Amino acid sequence: MQACRYLLIREHEKPDALAKRVKQRRIWLMNRILWEEQLTPIEADYARWCDEQGALLRSGKLDAIDRENLAEEIESLGRSERREIESRLNILLLHLLKWKFQSEKRKSGWKGSILEARRQLRRILAESPSLKNYPAQILREEYEIARLKAADETGLGEDNFPQECPFTMDDIFDETFLPADI
Repeated sequence: MQACRYLLIREHEKPDALAKRVKQRRIWLMNRILWEEQLTPIEADYARWCDEQGALLRSGKLDAIDRENLAEEIESLGRSERREIESRLNILLLHLLKWKFQSEKRKSGWKGSILEARRQLRRILAESPSLKNYPAQILREEYEIARLKAADETGLGEDNFPQECPFTMDDIFDETFLPADI
């Protein structure tokens, strides 16, 4: 028999009561997954595999966990945080360069992009404090990529942009910092 996956919202039900019922239903569904005969392989249905692994962890059935794949997935979460930092830092550096070296073509979107990249970087670093030094570690590499992109996007030659990053880490993270025109 297939479990019903829908909850009816009761008339005049308070949000807290609804949230409690949703949580209870979710726990029931997760436990029901554990009663099934065979667990889903990660290759067959990733979302279901994640649900099953979470339910196994919560229930303490560690012997049934897909250890190798679960460990790999957890490690990949850390790698994705690093990639997100790289991406945000690259965008930030690109727009700081364009702001500085192409002032006559400034767009309001650049400033918005600069602010958003800074906020996202701060959010990631607040959630993962062990990565606080990572932006400084990758600055040289990300600057070089941003420099090449800036040359391409502006039509200015690479030699118009400094070889070394002209921005300090304090500049990069300072909400009020925008580079002066050249």
